[in-house]
Amino acid sequence: MDFLGAVALSLTICLTCLILLSTWKQMQGRSKMPPGPTPLPLIGNLLQVDTSNMLKSLMKLSEKYGPVYTIQLGTRRVVVLCGYRAIKEALVDQGDEFGGRGEQATFDWLFQGYGVAFSNGERAKQLRRFSITTLRNFGVGKRSIEERILDEAQYLLGALQDTKGLPFDPTYILSRTVSNIISSVVFGDRFDYEDKEFHSLLYMMLESFRFTSTSWGQLYEMFAGVMNYLPGPQHKAFKMLVGLEKYIEKKVKANEETLDPNSPRDFIDCFLIKMHQEKHNLSSEFFMKNIILTVLNVFFAGTETVSTTMRYGFLVLLKHPEIEEKVHEEIDRVIGRNRSPNIEDRSRMPYTDAVIHEFQRFCNVIPMGLSHRMTKETQFWGYTIPQGTEVFPLLGSALKDPECFERPEAFDPGHFLDEKGQFKKNEAFLPFSIGKRFCFGDMLARMELFLFITSILQHFRFESPIDRQDLDISPKLVGFATLPRDYKICLIPR
Repeated sequence: MDFLGAVALSLTICLTCLILLSTWKQMQGRSKMPPGPTPLPLIGNLLQVDTSNMLKSLMKLSEKYGPVYTIQLGTRRVVVLCGYRAIKEALVDQGDEFGGRGEQATFDWLFQGYGVAFSNGERAKQLRRFSITTLRNFGVGKRSIEERILDEAQYLLGALQDTKGLPFDPTYILSRTVSNIISSVVFGDRFDYEDKEFHSLLYMMLESFRFTSTSWGQLYEMFAGVMNYLPGPQHKAFKMLVGLEKYIEKKVKANEETLDPNSPRDFIDCFLIKMHQEKHNLSSEFFMKNIILTVLNVFFAGTETVSTTMRYGFLVLLKHPEIEEKVHEEIDRVIGRNRSPNIEDRSRMPYTDAVIHEFQRFCNVIPMGLSHRMTKETQFWGYTIPQGTEVFPLLGSALKDPECFERPEAFDPGHFLDEKGQFKKNEAFLPFSIGKRFCFGDMLARMELFLFITSILQHFRFESPIDRQDLDISPKLVGFATLPRDYKICLIPR
């Protein structure tokens, strides 16, 4: 046999072994797991999904295999939960078993199990407990944070006034406004709207967030091990994440040099104090890598989710001026034009509250939720799910569950109003997830959405520079996040 023949034979044998190994891993333990489409070696069920809209693909598969099924996404075996009932029974009724954190490959490239959002076990418990307590101590959910939001709203209204009714893209105006609230907590101060470094941070967050929502980003979720070595837009996303990490590291070091343990100025100071207090505790999770990545978790999540919801919501109002008109009427009746809104107004403004809830439901910003992982072998719905198995609780499937919402595909504030026009809760409203790993920034997000949206609509009405009939409110990207289509808006003083 010549040399080339020997090489070809060796490659064939290696490929055959890889295929056999892949097949064995995919089939191992599947007999007792939830049903699902048969995977192919190496690529799994790639041919059964549309990477440009993973949520739609996964929900369509549930029509055939039921609300609990198994899918092989490249090298990842995942149990998918569809609909409110399955998600609630998993994350709440069996919250301990479903309480681990699974992969989010793009972010995991940087976080690698550190920080509050993407960690597991004792690390996750310590960092989560600390983060919740510290955010509360800095006023999240209290009057003091409400005052910060209303102060920031004044800067926002000034910036919107400067647009002089001309068309503009609201992306960065909304991002910097929302980001300044969480910045005031984690960094102790807000950014000036013209700060170039601030603009750079917002760009890096938006671009990495956008990548996770693209078809390429979803392919990376399935084949990260291979794609790390291939050219592609994933490397730009990594560069963005590293830029954010470097900025946080710089802020932490600056705080450490001026730290007064008796007078913490912000979230970073509190973490540094805790780190010094536990420096002799070998099991402590309070060390430099965790502080940098926890701050990045909080800063990122506190910026992108709320600003994206507002951006998408305003596009919906452009499409439906009759809804905007009803919100204006309620604002004029309850708040008037001469005072700022406050959070107590929300209970007297059921229609506005319903519209904001419908923004969150319809816009569905994190449609697949963050991946979970089984902490031990578990019986669920008659199936056996092995320890370590990843779980996708499709939050979008709860937010559009036809058993819980009468018109799930339509934008309808009536989903949150009773027959008397009063606000009504809906148990399937899960934009922040539920259970032990729910988003602990939910109270801040709810407050920001109400105060910013009512402040803007108190002073402005929306006009579209193009015919409203031509506005498309279907999403531009649906992956890890749901992102609206690009648009411009004119804000006309009232």
